Amino acid sequence: QVHLVESGGGLVQAGGSLRLSCVATGSFFSITYMGWYCQAPGRQRELVATITSGGSTNYSDGVKGRFTISRDNAKNTVYLQMNSLKPEDTAVYYCNAGVRTTFWRADDYWGQGTPVTVSS
Repeated sequence: QVHLVESGGGLVQAGGSLRLSCVATGSFFSITYMGWYCQAPGRQRELVATITSGGSTNYSDGVKGRFTISRDNAKNTVYLQMNSLKPEDTAVYYCNAGVRTTFWRADDYWGQGTPVTVSS
């Protein structure tokens, strides 16, 4: 069984920073893509940033220049450094990963979410 466990969310003032972490636990062969999504109240879940196993990154336009995604493959962990936070960044942030549980099978996994609240 594979689990994604997020941490690092919380309450911060506008202009502040937070660093989210997500570690994949369990038994698996490898992790392909990893990423972060967010869901604000009343809105659909949307992309924040993704990173491939080779380190290629992709960001939503709203976070470019403020957020940085990175990963430590040896620790099966992905990070999201969030700087210059704005009240509109308030949301629950979810970790996502493509996990190859065997050589022949890969599945998409989600964490339970960690809330981020940015006060004005």
